[in-house]
Amino acid sequence: MQQANEFGIEDARRLLGEVFAPWVLDLNLSVEQFDFTPPPGNAADWQPGAVLRMPFSERLCRNGGIVCGQALMAFADTAMVLANLAANKGYRPMTTVDQTTHFMRAVMSSDVLADARVVRLGRTMSFGRVTLSSATDNKPVAMVSSAFAML
Repeated sequence: MQQANEFGIEDARRLLGEVFAPWVLDLNLSVEQFDFTPPPGNAADWQPGAVLRMPFSERLCRNGGIVCGQALMAFADTAMVLANLAANKGYRPMTTVDQTTHFMRAVMSSDVLADARVVRLGRTMSFGRVTLSSATDNKPVAMVSSAFAML
């Protein structure tokens, strides 16, 4: 059970609807998982982060019914902001400094999942990775690395 002073998944869901540009909200993203405390046993490879879902929409497709790269990159960037919320255990203003996306295969007619993890959180910078996967077969679609400046 979440303590009163902890920042949890409901807070992340609320901020998803409050701090992003209106067109990002049009992606209809949902927060499926929000990891801000290590699991029991304190696994050495654990990283704070979040799992988000972007539902399939024809509006996000380019010709041929393929979800466009622009939507996938915006999704990954948004997911990393939520991962940073988990790492910071609350809202902190930030801005994207760099994002590198490696597209591995097309995704068609499927929701997309983003597993965003903070690899390193410093005082002024955060570094992370996002794995985008097709929700239909759970196969990777893209991998993204990013850096954020903490404001």
